Amino acid sequence: MLSRVADSLYWMSRYMERTDSILRILKINYASSQDSPDDFSWRPVLQVFGNLDDDAISNVGENSRAVLLYMVLDKDNSNSIFNMATQARENARGVQDNITVEMWKCLNGFYHVVRDDRLIYALQHGDPITVLDSLIKECMLYFGITDITMFRGEGLCFMNVGKYIERAIQSAEILDIKLNSLSYDLDKPTDTAYWKYLLMSISGYSLYLKKYQSGFEARNIIDQVLFDVNFPRSVLYSLHHLDLYFERLRDDKNAEGFSKVHFSIGKLKSKVQYSNVQSVSNVGLHDYLTEITTEIDEIGSTLNQYYFAYS
Repeated sequence: MLSRVADSLYWMSRYMERTDSILRILKINYASSQDSPDDFSWRPVLQVFGNLDDDAISNVGENSRAVLLYMVLDKDNSNSIFNMATQARENARGVQDNITVEMWKCLNGFYHVVRDDRLIYALQHGDPITVLDSLIKECMLYFGITDITMFRGEGLCFMNVGKYIERAIQSAEILDIKLNSLSYDLDKPTDTAYWKYLLMSISGYSLYLKKYQSGFEARNIIDQVLFDVNFPRSVLYSLHHLDLYFERLRDDKNAEGFSKVHFSIGKLKSKVQYSNVQSVSNVGLHDYLTEITTEIDEIGSTLNQYYFAYS
């Protein structure tokens, strides 16, 4: 497969995974802001996913609708849904021969949805939850169509490598946002809603209720988000599938590149696999999560260097 094609498929998948993750965060945070407006701030979300300085964050951080407009439609925010849908479509447009017609129609349709001026009015005056739900459904449609129509070859492998790299980063960063609000003190008292909203933002609420009978505890939630191999959005699950799909790209023509990337993936996977909540707490939760995201970024950089013909 041409490096240009692999690159486009990889980034198309990363943009859509990030889009889905941010939309879920926005939906759950908006619901939280309505339940406890006096104790809620958008600052953590804006610091991670926005391009604003502290003064700008202070100006919009308490205005939920202004934040939603910025995060969904602002053209100056590289992580806005508008920009990511545009980037995903542009990557897909250049490789239409390597994806299915259904996938192209889905991405093209999503692109036109976020460009519709009626979306601005809906976010300003309508029910934001309904708007965000409709956009999340567009992402779910993309994932479903990809799963049932995309042929099983190198292209899908590069797409899944991108998806699981992005998912691991998102899960680690979302957990870091929540723990930062507690100053990384796992014994700090919190209400049930605090952890419920975190789990709902990564679709882990139902699984948590089935697995843990003792109520919401910070250590159990860290265990699920980082180490649960049965939770599709855990860091370990993502790294396991990243390793699985990258292994299918083994090629003697690029033995050096494969070896370097594969070693980095295996090293990080082992690091997470043989950690637990206690050992992570001893290292420092923030430092550990930062190390994970840094090492995943390094995997992406090495992949770029050896597979996509740029560094």
